[in-house]
Amino acid sequence: MAENITVTLPDIGDFKDVEIIEVLVAPGETVEAEASLLTLESDKASMEIPAPQGGTVKELLVKVGDRINQGAPLLTLEPSAAAETAAPADSKSEAVPTSEPTPAVESGDADLLAEVLVLGSGPGGYTAAFRAADLGKRVMLVEKHDVIGGVCLNVGCIPSKALLHTAQVINEAAEFAEHGVRFGAPKIDLDGIRAYKDGIIGKLTGGLKQLAKQRKVEIVHGEGKFTSPNTVSVATADGAKLIRFEQAVIAAGSRVAKLPFVPWDDPRVMDSTDALEVQDVPKRLLVIGGGIIGLEMATVYHALGAKVTVVELADGIIPGADRDIVRPLEKRIKARYENVFVKTQVTAIEPGKKGLLCRFEGDKAPAEDTFDRVLVAVGRSPNGKLIGAEAAGVEVDERGFIAVDTQQRTNVAHIFAIGDVVGQPMLAHKATHEGKVAAEVIAGQKSHFDARAIPSVAYTDPEVAWMGLTETEAKAQGIAYEKGAFPWAASGRSLSLGRDEGVTKVLFDPETKRVLGAGIVGPNAGELIAEATLALEMDAEAGDLALTVHPHPTLSETLNFAAEAAEGTITDLYIPKRR
Repeated sequence: MAENITVTLPDIGDFKDVEIIEVLVAPGETVEAEASLLTLESDKASMEIPAPQGGTVKELLVKVGDRINQGAPLLTLEPSAAAETAAPADSKSEAVPTSEPTPAVESGDADLLAEVLVLGSGPGGYTAAFRAADLGKRVMLVEKHDVIGGVCLNVGCIPSKALLHTAQVINEAAEFAEHGVRFGAPKIDLDGIRAYKDGIIGKLTGGLKQLAKQRKVEIVHGEGKFTSPNTVSVATADGAKLIRFEQAVIAAGSRVAKLPFVPWDDPRVMDSTDALEVQDVPKRLLVIGGGIIGLEMATVYHALGAKVTVVELADGIIPGADRDIVRPLEKRIKARYENVFVKTQVTAIEPGKKGLLCRFEGDKAPAEDTFDRVLVAVGRSPNGKLIGAEAAGVEVDERGFIAVDTQQRTNVAHIFAIGDVVGQPMLAHKATHEGKVAAEVIAGQKSHFDARAIPSVAYTDPEVAWMGLTETEAKAQGIAYEKGAFPWAASGRSLSLGRDEGVTKVLFDPETKRVLGAGIVGPNAGELIAEATLALEMDAEAGDLALTVHPHPTLSETLNFAAEAAEGTITDLYIPKRR
């Protein structure tokens, strides 16, 4: 009989006094290697601790509620015969054992070796790294910043949504005075708001660090550039390190686009990263750019008390969406902001003692005006030209984009690219799916990126979401379509929220009745668009949406009603029959 061993808590990274929230095994239970033994939770992440080897649990040495550190005894285990034969018992093995050994990479003059190198740790990059590791590859992740997660987690999607939730609470509290519930004026504590935002970021990035450790993905912090088709040099805090790899995934992302005439050295000028710091609330704020990023930050600063002016060069805000879907948002912000100028551009910004003097050209805009702060949100530029791609033979176009095939492969067969650097739309949820495809192809699986629709969402108030074919595109391309639309003024759930401006619209093929596209504006439109996207991916017809029983009263049933409107079966509206 094998001698019992004591399983202890392995190295779980920078976590101390972690609480046990669940014990997943019991005495007498047989477990396999890597089976989860218990679940821990810190202030940053939850994690499951796997068995270092197979065997039978003899005695539990901990219970739910205990707080433990590295090396703490968890349980005694009688190793199975197979485990004893395979390898000597080691109660201090890592949290996740390594996969089958892979062929060694020839080192040459390299400092580090990797089967797969991923350049960039945003949502696409860490997804590619983790998926490749799960498929048995030895992975190295290069990130130029001190924490992983990229723009999205640190200075993009996640912090902006935390601030937007704050704005939503402020706005709803004020608006419900009309419905019999009155609150006092909010007291804005910017330090507290930043701490709330930063706490969310910390939980997510800490969790990612743990996930990387569990998968044995090695993280190298520093700016990486290709020096050959199989090497990347990383400028780390300890000096340059040369990494030699077999295959690579470029996930270098994008950066804020800079207008040349803007006095960027003036601290009163902000890009989107600066705006997320919420250093103060200006009396008057100019937002240059009426796209998603600009309007989301305008939502935040207006709720905090700033008087906001938005300037957009196109003939309407959020140019990519249909006008009827954008119109409720446009109407709402025009009633609340100081100004919304479209078909207008800022031609100069002159710093002065009283503020930033901005000069305008365009429809209905004044010749000039002065603002306390200016936010420049005119888009993002890909980082393809910043990574030494030419040294690897990877082709990069004049804008910085890298062309790839449906397997995310560049013109260099063993180098892949994903995310913002491969083209529009520059969205995290596109990058994550591309990252999985790249990792699976690298691991020898038959995989390719074949999304028929990628949803877009502006997390404004109200939210605007769309996917697939828009009416604007259909008309421009001469594509025939049928439309079903449902105004939220007829939605009991929307009215109970104190909102009536929303609209749900779905486009269908007139012959097959299959979903072609959809647009939604209203509270939680970003959540609702997923059902429409799934419907398009699954070739659902109008009847499928109309006959699916949706819960009532919900906002989700507006998709059901829009389909019924297209089919002529709706009873929640009266639509005269066409003759």
